[in-house]
Amino acid sequence: METPGLVVHGEAEPFSTALRSLVNNRLYSDVRFVVGQEQQEVFAHRCLLACRCNFFQRLLGQEPGPGVPSPVVLSTVPAEAFLAVLEFLYTNSVKLQRHSVSPVGRGLGGRGTEAEETALRLQPPTLQVLEVLTAAVEYGLEELRELCLEFVVKMLDVELVCETLQVAVTFGLGPLQERCIAFIEAHSQVQLPIFILPTPHLILLLPDPFSDPQEVLGTRGFLELSAPALLPLLRSDNLCVDEAELVLAARSWARVGAVSGLKGAGGWGAEGVLGRRNPVEQIVEAWKCHALRRGDAAREAPCRRRRGTVPREHHRFLDLPFK
Repeated sequence: METPGLVVHGEAEPFSTALRSLVNNRLYSDVRFVVGQEQQEVFAHRCLLACRCNFFQRLLGQEPGPGVPSPVVLSTVPAEAFLAVLEFLYTNSVKLQRHSVSPVGRGLGGRGTEAEETALRLQPPTLQVLEVLTAAVEYGLEELRELCLEFVVKMLDVELVCETLQVAVTFGLGPLQERCIAFIEAHSQVQLPIFILPTPHLILLLPDPFSDPQEVLGTRGFLELSAPALLPLLRSDNLCVDEAELVLAARSWARVGAVSGLKGAGGWGAEGVLGRRNPVEQIVEAWKCHALRRGDAAREAPCRRRRGTVPREHHRFLDLPFK
């Protein structure tokens, strides 16, 4: 009986290094991409992309004709994120970074005026890992998507959380959306460390200076949220932010959307968002509570102080302090 063969493995690192040297290498490349708004040329190898990713297999399925083949235009993915995708496809590993560092991704590649180039470079740096995550979802790269999600969850902070929430809502990443909302809620839970002063009956409570939800509401990511991403946050009863501050934040969000047209949510303004947060019936009940100085036991939804709202004198007429 013939002895079965034995699979032996060489060292993985030299193999990976050799393949990494082919990323965006004109040598032996047979497909050329024009990527991103900066229209950067990226060189790749058709057979490798097709065998590693179904998206590229469909995209590059037809054999190129005679002569110099036309480039494949991918205008929606930033060049730096696309190169990270290629690195993963070639080597099954990728270096993820919080911010984009390539100067190519921050300019017009020399095709704009000096003023345009300067203005682009003065913009806040983009979050590279979210761009790679977006590309992984669009190209159906499940393993890369999971690696990006793991990296994002570890790096989640005040600056990153709203932009991550937007990506999660856009692509239906439910667990990531829940994680982002829970992060914002948890960081709005003001911790009250107790300091006992020399007077035996006097206790001073000071809020935790490192837990300020207003930081989240003032970030660029919050102001650029779409309405579907903002609504679950405003509906959260675990968000310890005063109602007046939420109204101001929603109005700032609406003003930014009106100027830049970023929201794409069918004309939703602050009134539309806040109307969904506080339906007309609840507003009517709130005014009745103010006028009559008592609640109404017959109504369906009790009028109550929302968690996180600063106590005010008229709150003593509400049914419940908060959830």
